[in-house]
Amino acid sequence: MNGLAMYAENQGVSNDQMIIEHAPLVKRIVYHMITRLPPSVPVDDLIQAGMIGLIEATRNYDPSQGASFDTYAGIRIRGAIVDEIRKNDWAPRSVYKKSRAISAAVRKIENEHGRDARDYEIAKELDISIDEYHHLLQDASGYRVTSFNEVSSHDEAIIDTIVGNSDTPFEGVQHGNFRKELAECISCLPERERLVMALYYDEELNLREIGEVLGVTESRVSQIHSQAIVRLRARMSDWVLES
Repeated sequence: MNGLAMYAENQGVSNDQMIIEHAPLVKRIVYHMITRLPPSVPVDDLIQAGMIGLIEATRNYDPSQGASFDTYAGIRIRGAIVDEIRKNDWAPRSVYKKSRAISAAVRKIENEHGRDARDYEIAKELDISIDEYHHLLQDASGYRVTSFNEVSSHDEAIIDTIVGNSDTPFEGVQHGNFRKELAECISCLPERERLVMALYYDEELNLREIGEVLGVTESRVSQIHSQAIVRLRARMSDWVLES
């Protein structure tokens, strides 16, 4: 009898019931992540991938490891969805180019002034209007959507993107250093950006809910989130592998 079977038996439910009961978790995770993806991404495909992750969780869960099934299933579901996103890579090349340009502008301004780059300064550096800049942020909001998932430590997407995926001791140290630097960079974000990151990744609120907390529109929350990601990429340029 595997770990989940023993767990399910102790809970008085079957494995199939566990899957049915946790199916809403798949949808909740998908609809939380979809707000950062391009509109072209099929929600049904992500839900299907998440369900596969849930099924794998029921096969591999080991209660002796200390994590609850809900926690373990959430990790496996997110991992399966991230794999689906990576496999298809829905973002067009122009989006990558725009994101790199914004990051370069942020890096230049912050290096020159020694403080947070402001929206109007970034727009001026890019020689575009502030409205055009906000539109670029919106376009870039799905850029490498998985890159900063590890802010909430749910998966290894950011590590894979920035420093690769290896099991060597040296690269294990790199991962630890990366995590430390990322945490420091997040703590130094402007207050509103830091708050949006905490509400989105730690509290797992969606953009609409965050907008209600901050008293701004969902679109504005998306802009703030995108600005935070761009700022983090600019400040961690030594770790980022650009496409």
